[in-house]
Amino acid sequence: MKYRVRFTPEAEDDLLRLFDHLAEQDLPAAVRAQAAIAKSMAFLELFPFSCRKAQGGPPNPLLREMIIPFGNAGYVALFEIEDPGTVTLLAVRHQREEDYH
Repeated sequence: MKYRVRFTPEAEDDLLRLFDHLAEQDLPAAVRAQAAIAKSMAFLELFPFSCRKAQGGPPNPLLREMIIPFGNAGYVALFEIEDPGTVTLLAVRHQREEDYH
């Protein structure tokens, strides 16, 4: 089964913020990071339950985090499995950031 991945406006803002931040320092790296994130979204379409359950807050087995490797650190995507056909990306942060924005 293939899931549809949709993005909240906050997640879209996170992706733009992360791209812009890296592009200021290294545009080719920002493009590679964007490709790594896109590849991870393709993985999410097929295997959302393989990602770890999100920690903190009330327990919700459908609220999950996916680690997106990139360079020495990478990114963390917070998402929810909405229904049997939809995954919603809620937020994305760099692994070295304290929390989601």
